[in-house]
Amino acid sequence: MATVDKEIKEQSKKIEKVKKIVKRRAENLDSKDLKQTDISDGPLWRDLDFSHPERCVRIGTLFSGIGAIEHAFQRLKLNHKIVFAGDIEPKCKQSYFANYEIDGENWFTDIRNFDAKKYAGKVDFVVGGAPCQAFSMVGHRLGFEDARGTLFYEFARVVKETKPKVFLFENVRGLLNHDKHRTWHVMHDIFEELGYDVKFRVLNSCDYGIPQHRERVYCLGFKKATDFKYPAPIPLEYKMYDFLEDYIDSKYFLKEKGIKFVTSHKNREKCYTQINGEIALCQKRNQEFNWHGDFVYHPDSEITLSNDEFDEFIFDVRDVEEKYYLSEKVAKYVLAGGTKNFKTSTETDLDIARPLLQSMHKMHRAGVDNYVTHKGRIRKLTPRECHRLMGFKDSYKIVVSDTAAYQQAGNSIVVDVLIALLKQMDITQYGE
Repeated sequence: MATVDKEIKEQSKKIEKVKKIVKRRAENLDSKDLKQTDISDGPLWRDLDFSHPERCVRIGTLFSGIGAIEHAFQRLKLNHKIVFAGDIEPKCKQSYFANYEIDGENWFTDIRNFDAKKYAGKVDFVVGGAPCQAFSMVGHRLGFEDARGTLFYEFARVVKETKPKVFLFENVRGLLNHDKHRTWHVMHDIFEELGYDVKFRVLNSCDYGIPQHRERVYCLGFKKATDFKYPAPIPLEYKMYDFLEDYIDSKYFLKEKGIKFVTSHKNREKCYTQINGEIALCQKRNQEFNWHGDFVYHPDSEITLSNDEFDEFIFDVRDVEEKYYLSEKVAKYVLAGGTKNFKTSTETDLDIARPLLQSMHKMHRAGVDNYVTHKGRIRKLTPRECHRLMGFKDSYKIVVSDTAAYQQAGNSIVVDVLIALLKQMDITQYGE
């Protein structure tokens, strides 16, 4: 938290200048209504072919993280060259260089010190998402008052200096309504002033093949006017379980305190977490340290009983808070076999859990909810599973600690959404 506060309170002549520019622009906005770009009603993007697969697309990325757009190009097997990339986080550089080919001289650390003029006319596609905490609905929402919010101007500056044929700017959906829509209005106007045909829309990753709720603004700028429309959603063919690993190290299982929090009535009611969900909650960069997010329930089994490695993650129900116990009256209802017209199972301690319901705190009959009479285990997602739920295939090398890996996955762009955009716009037509 200290680091975040420092970033927010950071002051410099450059930041103060940006704030004054933003304030002046916001006060002089016209009244035009900015509407999201339409969804395509033509051929589905999955069925589209690239028009010039032989061309090389020269890409430059800002706030590069772990290279979502680079991985998208890899997955599509498209001919491409990374012209420049950079990130202020040292461990991102470690991950990036382990997975992509780039000359060290073309990597920058701080975008505020990055002179992009030498790349003018040498890059076709510029991609980046300035840090979103300044506009996030779960952040401080200070926008341009936050030092991180002013980094948008650095993105715009690099676009101005490099003059790409197309750019992609990604951010949280909260950006659109921040400061009564004025923040986005200012950004949109700046992109247009740079000479680009601007398109934008909020897309959710679960509409493009990834079972995770993650809504983001995807803004595209085209140097030449275009009738581009955003890719249409496709049916979700996978559930979160399809992305899970077969063997999980014991360190990913929650201990007693974590289990009590995750399964508590208050936590379930406020939807801080979900257990065995079909569509993952939005990945968080700090999921290594808290109990919010997605968890997987592993019912007790013979393996558990014979494997000492998991002993510390098993606790007797006598140690569970009293409020989780069923009173004698409720127990009779829950474990009743039903009535003349309604029959239900009384089975508990199932080998495979029934679907966990958001309303489970209401304590339905045993045939609807899950009841454990002795032992059970709950675990969080592993770094590899988080990367899978961001669209990174297992070919992507995780070379950093779990802490850094969780943060990097949580900060990334969902690769599958990028793939849909690349196919819809036929990115190869902008190559050389």
